Amino acid sequence: MSSGTSCSRLNGILSPKSIAVVGASTRPGTVGNDIFRNLLYSGFNGPVYPINPKATNVMGVFAYPTLSDVPGPVDLAVLIVPSAAALSVTDEAIAKKVRGMVVISAGFKEVGPEGAAMEDKLREKVQAAGIPLIGPNCLGVINTHFDVRMNATFGRKMPAAGNLGFLSQSGALCTSVLDYAEERNMGFSKFISFGNKADVNEIDLLDYLAQDEDTAVIAMYLEDVSNGRQFIERARKIFWETHKPMLCLKSGRSPEGAKAVSSHTGSLAGSDSVYDALLAQSGVQRVDTIAELFDYAALYTTQPLPKGPRVAIITNAGGPGIMATDAAVRNGLQLAELSEATKDKLRPSLPATASLRNPVDVIGDARSDRYKAAVRTVLEDPGVDMGIVILTPQSMTEIEETAAVVPEAVKGINKPVVCSFMGVRDVAAGVAILRKAHIPNYPFPEDGVRALAAAVRLVTLQEVPNRVMIDLADCDVAGARKIVEKTLGDKDSYYMGQAECRPLLACYGLPLLKSDVACSPDEAAKLATEIGGPLAMKVMSADVIHKYDAGGVILKVVGADQARAAYAQIHENVQKHVPGAKIRGILVEQMAPKGVEVILGASRDARFGPLMMFGLGGTMVEVLKDVTFRLAPMWQISAQRMVRSIKAFKILDGFRGKPPADVDAIVDILLRLSHMVCNHPEISELDINPLIVHARGQGCSVADSRVMLRKPDPCPCGGSCPSLVK
Repeated sequence: MSSGTSCSRLNGILSPKSIAVVGASTRPGTVGNDIFRNLLYSGFNGPVYPINPKATNVMGVFAYPTLSDVPGPVDLAVLIVPSAAALSVTDEAIAKKVRGMVVISAGFKEVGPEGAAMEDKLREKVQAAGIPLIGPNCLGVINTHFDVRMNATFGRKMPAAGNLGFLSQSGALCTSVLDYAEERNMGFSKFISFGNKADVNEIDLLDYLAQDEDTAVIAMYLEDVSNGRQFIERARKIFWETHKPMLCLKSGRSPEGAKAVSSHTGSLAGSDSVYDALLAQSGVQRVDTIAELFDYAALYTTQPLPKGPRVAIITNAGGPGIMATDAAVRNGLQLAELSEATKDKLRPSLPATASLRNPVDVIGDARSDRYKAAVRTVLEDPGVDMGIVILTPQSMTEIEETAAVVPEAVKGINKPVVCSFMGVRDVAAGVAILRKAHIPNYPFPEDGVRALAAAVRLVTLQEVPNRVMIDLADCDVAGARKIVEKTLGDKDSYYMGQAECRPLLACYGLPLLKSDVACSPDEAAKLATEIGGPLAMKVMSADVIHKYDAGGVILKVVGADQARAAYAQIHENVQKHVPGAKIRGILVEQMAPKGVEVILGASRDARFGPLMMFGLGGTMVEVLKDVTFRLAPMWQISAQRMVRSIKAFKILDGFRGKPPADVDAIVDILLRLSHMVCNHPEISELDINPLIVHARGQGCSVADSRVMLRKPDPCPCGGSCPSLVK
């Protein structure tokens, strides 16, 4: 199904008026019995027809031998039949003119080529008939809306109604998620396991939930994405038009061995880097665990989003208050400064030993009335954007009473508030009261603070200036195309060293240093005299990828004599480290003024197209791995956030008395490279390492570069990652 599927087309699956369960079983403990039982006991508001040729009834409901024998119309057909029988049952469903199908059965592409072939035929049949299909190999679907009350899954029970929509590619994970959500008193609007996504995929379902009035927050578990470019566009549209928070647990965090070895970018850009970039550019927050997903969802589904990063902490114990403070700083929040007026209001309600500064310590003997006064007063302070209320159970602590007053204390205050009633058994009754009142509780303060910090990041994502593609009219795209075509010729691939790729980079206006190539010691001496100043001399050889490691770089060369000596030394070093290396020449280049070394790069992902990289540069880049990725083409804001998201950004922002670096110049170069890799699909990999970044307003200098050209494969996104050239 295309990602532009009208959401009303999925109503036959998610809001059906009648359901047929093909493969409904009389045997308890089977999938066919469990799904039929769940549909009956969930209170589905419509007829449910069991289809079983060997039984007269299932759980007292008259059974029909085939789908075509059902006397009335069928909106949704749920198939629980062997994969080999699924195609013939699909023919019956098409003839019956069902409005949607859910294929629970396994045995398709997940088992091998034969199953994949059956899945292809299944897809062809339903798409030709215009019938949306979820599955195969899935748990099923749930709609908790009062008018529907459908549990077409083999989960253990119907979840509570709520405003969280959940999508999962894994059926097995769904049962655990349902159990976990019940323990946290969280409900769902829709719960959809979509399995192999033979037809309906995650993009279609995102579209549906975006328009679903019952869904306020979307959470998903993904193993892969059908079309990265379409996912970005759809999710962006949802995020900025509906402002619905989206959370994603994406499996596959562990690094894969990088296939490309011709650049730093190639070695660092594993498949997970692509998904990091894809989700970041989509406005989707990525989480690492189910617990983290529900920590954030618990906040997003019950609390308003914060208007700023200033957090207030109210606690009855100093240690947990310090823990929360440390977590706040670690997660990028600010400790709110309480006004003198707020402190004056707190004094009558707190003992003399209490702390009136943030964290506000109401002391261990605090009862519910003290908590109520402190929480209300602190949250009313205009310098506070959000709050966390911490309670440690002590002998005099009124756990349940305090839990009851927190919702009263924050009534009418449009700021997010979370609690951390620390522990498990002792605080269980209080936690239940909080959750019933829609106040999220976290076992430890750090978890609550992390959720608040995620909410601040979400708000920052929603505030997106510079959502524009920069039109770089000064780029010579035609000239660059001629260089690429001439250089690659009829070869499958070609490695362009620094000297060769300079003209290509010049076409896109990159800041290059004066340089030329010497093919003899005398030529090196001549160039040293002409260029002047301290020079860098570098080997030009396709056989030497990492020049420093091979002794192929000598810096701070001054004058003709040193240039001759350096030329000979580089030849000697390279032949020693890479015997037989073919040396095209020695690049003699003006050395850049001092600055911060960063790396810019690009590689081409087989599925999603060009991927940009930025990070702290130099020879240690693969050790430090302080890099970030985005898919090209990029908005200006994407490039700006890309630069600011590395851990070492403080070095660029001015560190220990050094002036701030020219970040705007980095952003400009990133956007130029983004244009370059989009316009020239032959560019397979690209490194600029290092790019020397000078002080603010003084620009950058390309100190080293390389480009790998390859004959391009067909567009991995079906034409949805076009050239930027109109």
